[in-house]
Amino acid sequence: MTKLEDIEKAIARLSAEDLVKLRAWLEDFEGRALDEKIERDAKSGRLDNLAAEALADHRAGRSRRL
Repeated sequence: MTKLEDIEKAIARLSAEDLVKLRAWLEDFEGRALDEKIERDAKSGRLDNLAAEALADHRAGRSRRL
């Protein structure tokens, strides 16, 4: 049995209350991972072209207030 299968079986045995806690933990975990990736991409310059394009669109009047 793989680790993932072990985890799946353990999750299947959780109470409703513990499932709520697990979902909250996973959301937080994924959010932190995404934040870290965005930060790495920003520092490496991977987002520079997107930012420049967005600013150019805004200056050209192709944006609106949300």
